[in-house]
Amino acid sequence: MSGTSLDGVDAALVQVDERDGRLGAYVEAFRSTAYESEQRTAIKRGLEGGPAELCRLNVELGGWFADAALRLLASAGVAPAELAAVGSHGQTIWHEPPGAGAVGATLQLGEPAVIAERLGVPVISDFRTRDIAAGGHGAPLVPLVDQLIFSTPDGRRALQNIGGIANVTLLPPEGSSEPVVAFDTGPGVAVIDAVVELVSDGAERYDLDGRRASRGRPSEKLLALLLADDYFAQAPPKSTGRERYGAAYAEEVLRKGRELSLSADDLVATVTALTARTIADAYRDFFAGAALPDECIVSGGGARNPKLMQMLVEAIDPVPVTDLSALGWDPDAKEAAVFAILAHLHLAGRPGNLPSVTGAAGPRVLGKLTPP
Repeated sequence: MSGTSLDGVDAALVQVDERDGRLGAYVEAFRSTAYESEQRTAIKRGLEGGPAELCRLNVELGGWFADAALRLLASAGVAPAELAAVGSHGQTIWHEPPGAGAVGATLQLGEPAVIAERLGVPVISDFRTRDIAAGGHGAPLVPLVDQLIFSTPDGRRALQNIGGIANVTLLPPEGSSEPVVAFDTGPGVAVIDAVVELVSDGAERYDLDGRRASRGRPSEKLLALLLADDYFAQAPPKSTGRERYGAAYAEEVLRKGRELSLSADDLVATVTALTARTIADAYRDFFAGAALPDECIVSGGGARNPKLMQMLVEAIDPVPVTDLSALGWDPDAKEAAVFAILAHLHLAGRPGNLPSVTGAAGPRVLGKLTPP
């Protein structure tokens, strides 16, 4: 998994089994390999470039993903031949939700043939396009796995991922007729990271331990302007990405902040508050009957930002907030592990989407198989 934050490649080694009709998954090992500055530059160049840059980036990403998988296997003492398959989400280059009678479009790069060649095992990739072809958003794809793995008979759980983009899955109690609700709430850490990079002239890539946000004070005036974005009022199903909340958005936030004479740390505090507030507003606006969940469980890079977590706790009070480690999972490993589980479902010929979440015409087997 290489996410919208462009910080590196996450690789998870997952043991999947099924007993008594219930899917189980155990993360045996996890490793995150940070991108070097040259690699991040190559990805950004691909995001902004033409076919030549995209073509080269596709092959290079495949190699980087293979490297990450091999490093993980070596550290775990597992041979590639022991794998059933590799599930590779790839790097999202563009994601365009459906609208105005037109199907959506999405593009993830990271050539699976390179991974298959290097590891000698089947590779399942390009998970989003089948759901999009069926009229869906192709996102979020985590909710089905959330439902299979993390449902509980005792209450309603919000599984909140805060990666580059933030997305939530609201799980009803097991056996309930209440539907799963899931969608992208808006920016996660991508805007925070981009603003930090801008105000530090590239010296910092993210807000380490939320220090800048802790020193600053959110501007209610700027926050009100940002919250007026019509995406936040749009009802699910909905999805978004760096196309909307990327570099250009961060530059506009910086421009507005300078007009209001905000300090660099105040700007970082404001976009950190934006992530927390949009999550809280989404819960109150789009969960059935505005009934808040019994608990909120956070995963993704945002779980490592203490100031963001504090703001989230305050924003969704009285809902208790914890991170995924409370359920025995590494909060950083979840998204990579999800695509391993989706690869398992592909091999079993089982659907990987929730049509009620993505808006697709029906359940679909997701991904494309590249043989070893």
